[in-house]
Amino acid sequence: MTKKSDNNNFKSLPGNIETSAIVVPKVRRVLGVDPGLASTGFGIVDFYGNKYKMVGYGVIQTPSDMEHGRRLELIYDSLEKVVKEFKPSQASMETLYFARNVTSAISVAQARGVVTLCLCKKNIPLFEYTPNQIKQAVCGTASADKALVQKYVRILLNLETDPKPDHAADALAGAITHLHYTSNI
Repeated sequence: MTKKSDNNNFKSLPGNIETSAIVVPKVRRVLGVDPGLASTGFGIVDFYGNKYKMVGYGVIQTPSDMEHGRRLELIYDSLEKVVKEFKPSQASMETLYFARNVTSAISVAQARGVVTLCLCKKNIPLFEYTPNQIKQAVCGTASADKALVQKYVRILLNLETDPKPDHAADALAGAITHLHYTSNI
């Protein structure tokens, strides 16, 4: 004979077997990416029980004296290692906006292409958000500056200090944004 629990989540089945109806919240893990040729930021955030948890973050640096194609290859290979280690189910990236410096915009676009290819080959859906959507989701206002975004990322992820460098903080903000906009899915 089995002992009865005071827990109302148990249901008796024939043969005095009890099963639990405990619901374990599903953990969602998102990789945020802030692409750039010199520095590509990444941040991994889990979401469960209506709480965000920072899993990891960093920056993929490419040496400026390295051949251009090799720099892109380094971004791809490094991001592939991040994906393999952290196993995100989805990814997020800021949409490309046109900068005044066309050369810089082209380099960012190439890094974005490498990131997109890497995630596609790993079957990780990629979602894109405008800078204003990211600021709105993280800070509550689309007019937030970088310092305010970093502050709110720290608060939302319960970190002791603002995440640094900027590219990593922006990547974490991108992951939070995706979780914010899709938390009911």
